Amino acid sequence: MTTPATRMKAMRRRRRDDSKREIRIAAPDARSVVVRKRVAEAVARLSASHETTAMDWIEAVSEFDEIKAPGAR
Repeated sequence: MTTPATRMKAMRRRRRDDSKREIRIAAPDARSVVVRKRVAEAVARLSASHETTAMDWIEAVSEFDEIKAPGAR
């Protein structure tokens, strides 16, 4: 049986041979009280009209297959 370190080294070598590169991403922990408070404060500062405009745009660009008349919703 090989060690975990040996298996990881082999996996990284296979990925490099496949032209893939390992990256690591650090993200805020949503379980943290501090992070949850910060997110809640950011959400409270959002502008309803700006969010509606953004959602309308997302809907418009996500429906590529439908042909609509100009100005139609």
